[in-house]
Amino acid sequence: MDLILIGFGNVGRALAEVLVEREAELKGIGANFNVTGIFRSKGGFISPDGLNLKDVLERGERHPSWVPEASALEGISELPCDVVVEMTVTNIETGEPGLSFIKKALEEGKDVVTSNKGPLVVSMRELLNMAEKKGCFLLYEATVGAAIPVFAVAREALKHNEVECIEGILNGTTNYILSRMSEDKVSFDDALREAQEMGYAEADPTYDVEGIDAACKLVILANGIMGMNKRISDVEREGVRGVTPEMIELAEEEGYLVKHISYLDRERMEVGPRLVPKNSPLSIGGTFNVITIKADLAGPITLIGKGAGPRETASAVLSDLLTIVKERSGR
Repeated sequence: MDLILIGFGNVGRALAEVLVEREAELKGIGANFNVTGIFRSKGGFISPDGLNLKDVLERGERHPSWVPEASALEGISELPCDVVVEMTVTNIETGEPGLSFIKKALEEGKDVVTSNKGPLVVSMRELLNMAEKKGCFLLYEATVGAAIPVFAVAREALKHNEVECIEGILNGTTNYILSRMSEDKVSFDDALREAQEMGYAEADPTYDVEGIDAACKLVILANGIMGMNKRISDVEREGVRGVTPEMIELAEEEGYLVKHISYLDRERMEVGPRLVPKNSPLSIGGTFNVITIKADLAGPITLIGKGAGPRETASAVLSDLLTIVKERSGR
């Protein structure tokens, strides 16, 4: 199966590393991945016969396959390619550049796997309709909860169920901050500073602490699992900046924790600080994410795992690739 990788940052490099590490194991299950192009924002590595990923990782732009003027859009049309793996930087305003790459791939009849929330937040229903019309896969496990297989569970284990609601902690940075405020009684500012120093939060943490990241993920869950057509403007959103140590202490006296909860059903979508019983599955601490899906037949199913990290995200991308291998081979 020929692949093109678009985006070669932390996640793209982690995926390449995993493909190298697991090459023999993957071939053993019939997953023969051949990467014909890897594109950065400017330039790319190109080999129609297939790149040696180990050499590319080691040599970088010194590799003979490096082409400074290479274009990802041209590569989608011109290189041997069954699946486009789109891993560019998230832009929730326009979805670009990822949106154009995904549209081009689907127009060309290529399957797509993406870790990029932006295009799905902006145009998910349009993209899903394009994929269906073209008979292509568009898979996006890595966009919510990194390695947590929430879409795979919904698609496979719950395919005969109607999902009634989804609830969870979808942002590890805010969970870390609130956990530190609760467990070690540090201030919001100190907890945020720690999160930044440890790499959990960006220098500008607005997307995390204002609930924007969680709201984006909630939109993808709504559209991807519950078949809705929602946008981020449909989410009632509140961040964690207003949570004080006094609020947390008062909640704990009553047997509760303050958590940043995302909730979705057929009537409402909301993200904000909520009181959670200490014995609830939603009381998970640290940077973990937790997602509970409530279905009419199965009841509540809770998934917990690392919601971020290059290798965790690469794991989800690889899972989607293996799904396509399985479906395309008829196994």
